[in-house]
Amino acid sequence: MNVLVTGANGQLGNEMRIVAKGSCHNFIFTDVNAVGDKETCYLDITDYDAVCRIVTEQSVDVIVNCAAYTNVDAAENNYDLAERLNAVAPENLAKAIMARNGLLVHISTDYVFGKEPYNVPCTEEQKGTPTGVYGLTKLHGEQRIAQTGCNHAIIRTAWLYSEFGKNFCRTMMSLTSTKPSLKVVFDQVGTPTYALDLAKAVLAVIDDFSNFASEYGYEANARANYPKNGIYHYSNEGVCSWYDFAKSIAQYNGTTECNIEPCHSDEFPSPVKRPNYSVLDKTKIKEVFGVEVPYWTDSLKICISNLKASVK
Repeated sequence: MNVLVTGANGQLGNEMRIVAKGSCHNFIFTDVNAVGDKETCYLDITDYDAVCRIVTEQSVDVIVNCAAYTNVDAAENNYDLAERLNAVAPENLAKAIMARNGLLVHISTDYVFGKEPYNVPCTEEQKGTPTGVYGLTKLHGEQRIAQTGCNHAIIRTAWLYSEFGKNFCRTMMSLTSTKPSLKVVFDQVGTPTYALDLAKAVLAVIDDFSNFASEYGYEANARANYPKNGIYHYSNEGVCSWYDFAKSIAQYNGTTECNIEPCHSDEFPSPVKRPNYSVLDKTKIKEVFGVEVPYWTDSLKICISNLKASVK
């Protein structure tokens, strides 16, 4: 299948480049910015005509949307831009891929939850109650995709980190190496997600859709929806606070001399209230696609080992 990846120079996009190397599919990586020596086609996903053009010219069968406006705090003062990137653009992708009877794999977020208090893992059927513009616009994106009627797999994830870009893991590795002490919040609980693990889950969805398309053919797909359309949750297994996450990073990085202290969220004022509990229930994606989900500390060790090896 021909797979178009948007936001290919971000965390997940870079991990998609890695899993693509062992895949039988043909990948086209796109972004609005070129980076280094990475082969990247320019694509502004807010430009519907441009999206339709590349989907047609490249005979795209699957779109993996890794692009988004993800600055949670800045989104509070940039609603129009966040809505355009997080809601209108995914709708553009959905309409374009629907014309080819293909599949849109869209990455969403745990920030669609948070307003209502709860202490059990969030399921896909749970009502979205975002607390800020970022979560609201991401929820709008999910809704717009579903309303088009295209074949889609929306994957909500959380606390994403990787060897690429700016993320909590890389920041803590640096800070615990240079600071004598740090304060990290302990009253926000969730699960870290290694972007490479998420990329493998995305590939499992693509492979499944490819098998479906091969069995029924695209003519049939035009009359029968992909039976696995819907929303799925993916993060690594387990539960921790940001404080626990930071402590584990320091341990695996060998920078335990830094004194990491737990603190409350209100010690770090923010224009938006973040979810206090956003653990995601992964039962559905495991049962439907047979995805194996690693425990969060196991994946964290691998990422940190890769980061440390890259600087030698």
